[in-house]
Amino acid sequence: QRRVREAVVSTQSTGNAYTELNDPFVQRAQFETQAEAKAAGDDEAQLIDENFCTSLEYGLPPTAGFGMGIDRLVMFLTDSYNIKEVLLFPAMKPEEQKDGKEDKTAPSSSS
Repeated sequence: QRRVREAVVSTQSTGNAYTELNDPFVQRAQFETQAEAKAAGDDEAQLIDENFCTSLEYGLPPTAGFGMGIDRLVMFLTDSYNIKEVLLFPAMKPEEQKDGKEDKTAPSSSS
């Protein structure tokens, strides 16, 4: 089964690590459950993917990965508490008013 772990550095989430399901029998059973749900009217359920199940039966080595956002890394390196402090997209940053306070309701204009 798929397992997800979260990497935490200095009390801040930096990324996700995961493993993927590669047991063909368990995967086929899950596909069959979804196919039954689709037949019962669930629009988001999937049909059985025979090509994928056949590929798994031939053998898939253990599969895993780690995803880390650059913004999270920059937060860690710059000791920033809020992700908005390191975002590169101006429309996401709060606009600064003339009195020096941040306006948290108005998005910045990028033009």
